[in-house]
Amino acid sequence: MERDEVMTLVREHLAEELEVDPGRIEEGTRFREDLEADSLDLYELVMELEDRYGIKVTEEEATRISTVGDAVAFVLERAPA
Repeated sequence: MERDEVMTLVREHLAEELEVDPGRIEEGTRFREDLEADSLDLYELVMELEDRYGIKVTEEEATRISTVGDAVAFVLERAPA
């Protein structure tokens, strides 16, 4: 699995759900501060990642994912090859 593939999925999901320009979404983009995402938005992203990549994200792990890059790195660590 390629980093760019995961980044594209995260970017597209956030752009659609939060109605923001995908060009604003980079690896350093913070969910809450930069995109004004709330807990429901983040929950939906986690569910999308779990479904798409066959991973499980605990509540504790989810709280440590604060940027787009964090989400991408988490998927790459956990997803089956």
